[in-house]
Amino acid sequence: MLDRRGFLKFIGGAAVGTLATPVVWKGLDDISIWSQNWPWIPSLQYGNHENTYVRTVSKLCPAAGATKIRLVGGRPVRVLSDPESPLGGGVSALAVTEVQMRYSPARLKRPLLRNSDGGYREITWEEAEKLLLEKLAAAKKQTEHDSVVCISGDENGTMNELLAGFAAQTGSGRFFAMPSDAQATAQAWKLMGGRGRVGFDIPNSDYVFAVGANVLETWGSVVVNRHAWGQARPAGAEPAMRLAYAGPVQNNTAAGADLWLPIKPGTELFLLLGVARQLIKDGVAAPAGGLDDFAALVAKWTPEKVCEITGLMPERFTAVVDGLKKAKKPLVVVGSDMDQGGGTGPVRIGMAINMLLDRVNKEGGMRMIPLAPPAVNGAASYDVLMQGDLVRYAADMAQGNMPEVGVLMVYEANPVYALPGKDIEAVFKKSDFSVAFTCFFDETARRCDLVLPNALGLERYDDVAEPFSYGKFVYALVRPVAEPLYQARPAGDVVIDMAYKLGINLGVSDVVTMLKAKAFNIGADWGSLSDGNVYVSDIVVPNKTLAYRFSPDDLALVEKAEAAAASSGKELAVAFVSKLGLGTPETAIPPFNTKLITDDELDKNMLVAAVNGATLKKLGLYEGNRIVLTSKAGKVMAKIRVFEGVTNDTVALTMGFGHTAFGEFNDGKGMDVMALVTPSSEPGSGLSVWNDTRVNVAQA
Repeated sequence: MLDRRGFLKFIGGAAVGTLATPVVWKGLDDISIWSQNWPWIPSLQYGNHENTYVRTVSKLCPAAGATKIRLVGGRPVRVLSDPESPLGGGVSALAVTEVQMRYSPARLKRPLLRNSDGGYREITWEEAEKLLLEKLAAAKKQTEHDSVVCISGDENGTMNELLAGFAAQTGSGRFFAMPSDAQATAQAWKLMGGRGRVGFDIPNSDYVFAVGANVLETWGSVVVNRHAWGQARPAGAEPAMRLAYAGPVQNNTAAGADLWLPIKPGTELFLLLGVARQLIKDGVAAPAGGLDDFAALVAKWTPEKVCEITGLMPERFTAVVDGLKKAKKPLVVVGSDMDQGGGTGPVRIGMAINMLLDRVNKEGGMRMIPLAPPAVNGAASYDVLMQGDLVRYAADMAQGNMPEVGVLMVYEANPVYALPGKDIEAVFKKSDFSVAFTCFFDETARRCDLVLPNALGLERYDDVAEPFSYGKFVYALVRPVAEPLYQARPAGDVVIDMAYKLGINLGVSDVVTMLKAKAFNIGADWGSLSDGNVYVSDIVVPNKTLAYRFSPDDLALVEKAEAAAASSGKELAVAFVSKLGLGTPETAIPPFNTKLITDDELDKNMLVAAVNGATLKKLGLYEGNRIVLTSKAGKVMAKIRVFEGVTNDTVALTMGFGHTAFGEFNDGKGMDVMALVTPSSEPGSGLSVWNDTRVNVAQA
């Protein structure tokens, strides 16, 4: 019989024997080798192993950060920051994956055509181009349909001009960029009488007040913002830049800010009204047309009223107003926690505050940047392209108020996953033919009749023209560092070839000539751009038209918004958390970035909902409970956790999960929180907005 002593001897001997045998160590060695030989990881070839570097700009990441690609034997192996570029100074968590994403399991390798049973079969490029040409030619002859409608996910490239010019010359002229804060800002700028496009000179400001705009994580030129913030805070010295951030969640920007103003979701407008009112009361009001009307609009928004509706502590309201008044170069920037759907109202008030502070066309202020002339025949300028409202168009299509479509062209966009509501389905159903130009086989590609593999940013010529939020006129060339993998081709060249065969004169013969024309139009040297240098100009549009453009109608709109904010009842407001490391709708979560997902975002692949302790107690739940969040639009399942960096009566949800495409590194991870969102029309501007989502929470 085995007694306790005998058992311990047996266990000890087994442990020693395990350590002595080579089986364990051999097994560990085999595992390490196996982990380096996953089929989608490239292996270094024999031959020339010389290190070279190519300067370019990331098109994978919306932050448009300048990068330097390390090549070994002519093969890209790593993404580094380009410290010499004005768009550099760091590399984002998304851009750093660009080399690996060339080999992503979700990478589209060859043209696909939908079968009658809904599946796909591979076809040749010759077959694909012939079919697309036939469909475009037939659509061009139609009079009762919109011949061609284009949707683009490119946030800053001349490809948008190419697609818009193509749509215009085929008859419909319908071009839509994916919704973003850039669109809301452009429309707000137009309503304020701004000319050109607006830029925010964050690097040269000494006090930045960011309202909703996640300037250190996802909003605008994040790489530039982070670099400027870091450079302004040398160790052991007084910071040259102070940052105040207003938002409902203590995200990365709030954590890095000198002052965090925790406000309820959807109350950004009221905070800005109060700040404007206090500045005017304190005599800070640079003269411009319409000042009296603006003063009347903000008159009732006392600090007490603002703090009551936003949930903000009075001392923090006072602190941010004092900070703006004392700063030599203050700047206010406004965005939304989702980087989309925020509307023009808060942005307009933020612009007006910059005017009160006399920060228009000043270093470190709000700048009026000229628009680059279009390089493509038939293309509209940037401000016109930003007027297209894809969400409203989809709603009109679902209601039968829009003509059907001959050919729907989707370029590097994933509206099926990213847009609120389900109206986008109507656009596909009422299109005779749909084609996706995409690097990855995403949710939208799976909805199209023809799917064409686009060359990745590291494999094609492209550009970054005046990226959103950047405070100066800037233009950069994106250069290929390697040949396209598999059968991918640059979509721009395919579209230009289609135009030529249809007899459409776009004024360019290929993508390179288009980019050369763009560079010529702005006065940039092609040779310098080809060396990786960025064209930067301090030129601004003279401020002759900007004014405090507010009317009595705006007062009624504010009162309506106030009434809506006060009628939430027992519902919780949703604060959406976005992170570049978790990808975009077009990339999903890069395989190498799954390690960035924390237990605070996913718990065993279940979405995590964060609330503070007071809200949890109010709900009568316990940490770790499984819950159902329900809105008018839909519902999601989650596991609840406590995080005191969330405002009262608010639930924080992380975006970027719930993909049904992209393969094993995204499958089964959480749920798409856009299922909770219902878009509405912003009074006054008519822009589709979805920045005020409320849910009921119940235990599952």
